[in-house]
Amino acid sequence: MKYLGIEYSVKNLPVLDTDFIPFGVWIDAYEKGAQKPLTIAIERDKGKISVHHTKIHGTEELREADYRFVERYVKFLLWSIGGFRIYICGDSGLAQRLKQAYTLEGERKFDVQFMQDVYEVPFEVIDCPMEDCPQANESSVSIGGHMEGCRIGFDAGGSDRKVSAVIDGKTVYSEEVVWHPKTESDPQYHFDGIVAAFKTAASKMPRVDGIGVSSAGVFIGNSPMVSSLFIKVPREKRDLVKTIYDRAALEIGDVPIVVANDGDVTALAGAMGLECGSVMGMAMGTSEAVGYVDADGNVLGWLNELAFAPVDLFEGAMEDEWSTDIGVGCKYFSQDAVIKLAPKAGIALDESLTPAEKLKAVQQLVEKGDKRAKQIFESIGAYLAHTMKLYCRFYDVHHMIVLGRVMSGVGGSIILDTCLKIMRQEYPTLAEKVCVMLPDEKTRRVGQSVAAASLPEAKE
Repeated sequence: MKYLGIEYSVKNLPVLDTDFIPFGVWIDAYEKGAQKPLTIAIERDKGKISVHHTKIHGTEELREADYRFVERYVKFLLWSIGGFRIYICGDSGLAQRLKQAYTLEGERKFDVQFMQDVYEVPFEVIDCPMEDCPQANESSVSIGGHMEGCRIGFDAGGSDRKVSAVIDGKTVYSEEVVWHPKTESDPQYHFDGIVAAFKTAASKMPRVDGIGVSSAGVFIGNSPMVSSLFIKVPREKRDLVKTIYDRAALEIGDVPIVVANDGDVTALAGAMGLECGSVMGMAMGTSEAVGYVDADGNVLGWLNELAFAPVDLFEGAMEDEWSTDIGVGCKYFSQDAVIKLAPKAGIALDESLTPAEKLKAVQQLVEKGDKRAKQIFESIGAYLAHTMKLYCRFYDVHHMIVLGRVMSGVGGSIILDTCLKIMRQEYPTLAEKVCVMLPDEKTRRVGQSVAAASLPEAKE
């Protein structure tokens, strides 16, 4: 097979999506003949800089392949690591093209606005000579694993909020309450719901030594800089959102609180259950949520928003409605993937159903042995196998825990079995290194709320 003049080889394509061009596989093929050095650096908060050295072809014949490679590579770095300043060192032509794309009027305007909202500084692409390329400045952050004392674990979901009272690592009380944060514009609604959950859990314990929060979104410290939970809150009330968790904790007293992205808390729960590091967690639900803890059980301080990171280079791939990009993870590892593949399998879904109801309808079919539905989950398993090749290029993964509503029941087992089979056949070295798995029993016992409760260190 060939894409933009680069020959690549891949077997076991998704049975319902044979146009799929796995980005990780294509990168390997592209790099084989590349000889011109190129360095990409990405800067984020507190002077942190990630540096990636690679090579391009630098020929007129492969000019478009060079740009496609660098543009997609930068896009992946941006959504995995996060950042507001990109340095392209070693090729001025590519740097200038990226500069045009990454403006508030350019092709990547969604990415620019998102990162400006997160870091609250202007976004820029720097055309940089190789000798002036910045040096790497990375550091991981210890997260969680503190089980002693009386703790509150809060899991802020889009349709319900879960809170647990945890004493010395054991849940003594837990509740789920339906709420509707995504449709509420008044930040007081959110604040009152969070405080109510905290106070309920606090009432079940003799004291509170710490509060841990797991929530969708991007956080700087405890501040939700971008989060779908607060999507309806007007910009002029953003300061109330940024301080919402710290203010809620004060209602309980002088108690330490730590807020973390739900993907990282999922990975932490896996690391606590498996008693090891280098764990990635992927939740396939409304979208794709990913978290990662390194070999030492620390987080990298990265965004890990892989829902917006590219996995497929096919130029006719489905567009993500929010980011307006194509071939990004949320359309391959979520309920959207099931819905996307259903027509290709010959399954007509009632358009009056919600996306969650459409997923459930397909899951009911596969539970009954429907071969068409089985092909949908086999295709997602193939997506996952080939994408592991990509993710393991940027993350040192030894255990990949896949969960979420798409992974439930027979469909989830088909996804996992297909993924493992393809990895053994096409990527045997990777298959030996990485264990792709559903959450084991111990990880399930740890759970999201207990892992969240373990986030803060208790006060002395």
